[in-house]
Amino acid sequence: MAKKLTSILICLFLMTLAQAHEFWLQPAKFFLAPGERVDVRFMVGENFMGEPWDLTVHQIEKLDLYQTTGVLDVRDSVKATANNLRISLMDEGTSLLAMQSSNAKIELEAEKFNAYLTEDGQDDVLEVRRKTNSLNKPGKEFYSRYTKLLLQVGEKKNDTYKKVVGFPIEIIPEKNPYLLKKGDPVRFTILFEGKPIFGAKVKVWNRFDNRTTIQNIYTEKNGVIETHISNPGPWMVSVVKMVPSKDKGADWQSYWGSLVFGIK
Repeated sequence: MAKKLTSILICLFLMTLAQAHEFWLQPAKFFLAPGERVDVRFMVGENFMGEPWDLTVHQIEKLDLYQTTGVLDVRDSVKATANNLRISLMDEGTSLLAMQSSNAKIELEAEKFNAYLTEDGQDDVLEVRRKTNSLNKPGKEFYSRYTKLLLQVGEKKNDTYKKVVGFPIEIIPEKNPYLLKKGDPVRFTILFEGKPIFGAKVKVWNRFDNRTTIQNIYTEKNGVIETHISNPGPWMVSVVKMVPSKDKGADWQSYWGSLVFGIK
């Protein structure tokens, strides 16, 4: 009985750990009329629900709005309130909001760090820790976040959805998500430093009917994952890539990527 309880507690710990790192941009609505204003919240936390990102602690390096007429830096519009950003989308078509956070540092005790690596598919990092007899040492990590939000303005669709903005980690849909409906297949390419990643653990989230579903899918050699649109509502694709740190103060550098869109 004690062993069973211990196993349950470990599973719950791993689930909480996995959920705690997600970061995304959450709009009040995904579908807008030309010229309509939208509120966007910066979210972090659990189960594709989370809580507001603390803008008094964290910093934004980039926040760009891509539309058919070009790109606009909207960092000056950010406020440390419940609705962090309010912008008007004038151009009809699919718009892309792309944000990069500043680099931050975290240190976890050995057991928690190893569990986190296991849950997020960082097997190569675990292997390095094994080979260097470091599994019992704390994990010191720099991390930065790179997130995209797709919004649909009016009925017109365009190619803004597949814009490669130059982030170290990027998630690119093969097809405009706003052309998709329930039951449709959908593919995403995961890029790290501009090249497809093989074997990356990608999480696909959907929030529908007050419930969150999650799929864990590993990328093929071409960096692609495939899934299906099972429900309407908000969707998020997320991934993390960890590499040895080039800077002193931490052993590892992780890059967290996410892409959010809505389905009617």
